[in-house]
Amino acid sequence: MTGFSGAAEGVVERLRDGMAGGVLSFPLTSFRDDGGLDLESYRTYLTAQLATAPGAVFPACGTGEFSALDEDEYRAVVEATVEIADGRLPVIAGIGYGWAQALRFARIAETAGADAALVLPHYLVEAPQDGLVEQLRRIAAGTRLPLIAYQRGPVAFTPDGLRRIAEIPTVIGLKDGHSDLDRLQRLTLVAPDGFLFFNGAATAEIQARAYATVGVPAYSSAVHAFAPEIADACFTALRDGDDATVNKLLAEFYVPLVELRDRVPGYAVSLVKAAARLRGLPVGPVRAPLTDPGPDDLAELEKILDHGLALAGAVGRPA
Repeated sequence: MTGFSGAAEGVVERLRDGMAGGVLSFPLTSFRDDGGLDLESYRTYLTAQLATAPGAVFPACGTGEFSALDEDEYRAVVEATVEIADGRLPVIAGIGYGWAQALRFARIAETAGADAALVLPHYLVEAPQDGLVEQLRRIAAGTRLPLIAYQRGPVAFTPDGLRRIAEIPTVIGLKDGHSDLDRLQRLTLVAPDGFLFFNGAATAEIQARAYATVGVPAYSSAVHAFAPEIADACFTALRDGDDATVNKLLAEFYVPLVELRDRVPGYAVSLVKAAARLRGLPVGPVRAPLTDPGPDDLAELEKILDHGLALAGAVGRPA
């Protein structure tokens, strides 16, 4: 069994319940055309997002352009999220960079009332397992927040590394963005009972069935940030074993979206924000170094989105 702290155990139970009932929401952060934070628009957008009952909400993470936020903006975003969530679902705030800076964000999130923190991959440098473990130990020593490690880019845990981070009482889980199912299966096999795993692949629905085969059915959904109807239709079909619906959604919506996403670096966020704007959601532009899609890509995105919404609307209707 895990040796979670008391507070961490409560968050684990809430997350486990949420993961069983819906996708994990990673909301966009709203900016004005001049680049400033638009907090009122974010509140309007997030209220609509949470009305769709996701399993948990992860503000100021990758989709929310964490790396583009200063500390005051970050505080405002997390505070607004906690207020709007109002205890209905767990709030897991993104933190990152080296451990010292990650701790600054963790303490802001803790004061703002977040339930836990997602430790985003550190900046630039490669690091051995000892360093990856020590990074989490240092963060855990400086905050009471339960922590979820995120392996992606330069962060990749070995089974021994996973065992070691799982011994930290406030480290409750691992989000995987590498999609190396061989490695991930080895990690799940050595993890203690109760340790949480999340599918954090880009456009995670594409690989959701594959992840589930190694014991990781829960996933984050970037599509939920702009089309909860599509995300929920796919989640329901996956949960119910409705392969025909899953295949249709993947083939006719998710795969075309991914093919468009892969054309330009940064489109994993830029396209999501553009799709939200197409739906009239008040999210504004991305911040540099990301760029918004041009007219041709935007027109293609609109066709993909319209078709996806039509497919989601058809789910459950008589043939």
